[in-house]
Amino acid sequence: MLSLDAPAVAVAWQWLVARSAGDTLAWHHHVVLGVSVWLAYSADRWIEGWRLPADQMQTQRHLFYLQHRWTTFVGWVTMLVAAVGLAVHTLSLRELQSGLLVLLPVLLYLLSHQLVHRHHPLRVPKEMCVALLFAAGVVCFTLARIPNAWSQVAAPLGLFGLLCFTDCALISLWEHEVDRHHGQTSLALQYPGSRRLVRLLPWIIAAIALGFAVTESGPLRIATLCAAASGVLLGLVDRRHPRHGRQLSRVLADVVLLTPLVPWGLAALLGS
Repeated sequence: MLSLDAPAVAVAWQWLVARSAGDTLAWHHHVVLGVSVWLAYSADRWIEGWRLPADQMQTQRHLFYLQHRWTTFVGWVTMLVAAVGLAVHTLSLRELQSGLLVLLPVLLYLLSHQLVHRHHPLRVPKEMCVALLFAAGVVCFTLARIPNAWSQVAAPLGLFGLLCFTDCALISLWEHEVDRHHGQTSLALQYPGSRRLVRLLPWIIAAIALGFAVTESGPLRIATLCAAASGVLLGLVDRRHPRHGRQLSRVLADVVLLTPLVPWGLAALLGS
């Protein structure tokens, strides 16, 4: 309900992608990204809670923002001011510019998918937009610091983007009735024939990631193994969805993307 799962996933993969490029980010890089993701997610849900009547709400997370509209608004503004202040005082000019390049499409996404093109039948699926924006946010500071790091980050970043897309696509399958009641277009509603492919995606990602793990070494191997583990776990969550229900499945779908916390924790313990 507090929209904390998405920031946790973003920060975990930000660390993993940076480590794949040999970069060590400071604490403020993680805080700026985590708060930025929270601001985007909570704004999306706040707008949803503002435009829908209470009797049309189908989820606890949207109802929470409806019931606590002005408290969450004050909290949102406070976090925005704090994040901007931290970014201005700690990030380099190049890092700030990189962050702003991600901010613009995030704002365009919120404007388009929540307001202007909400019901447009040909709009780009929100699941694809979210995956691309997540990947851009995760890598923006590393590329600002190491512009030639593309070869090191391409594999883990691509796998992460696929995992994000699959996570959102599976949720769209589980919550297609929610989106229908909310008047929201989703991948499952736009392309109902994609159901079988979407449910195969976690296993395909796991296979691709394991293929990379065989050929890579060091941090890149660790990153691809994390992607493979998340793919397998995401597939298992989907298999258990009929038993767990959509709410628990949605939570677990985000939890299984937190596999980078394992090597991060070990690295912190070992001081490396």
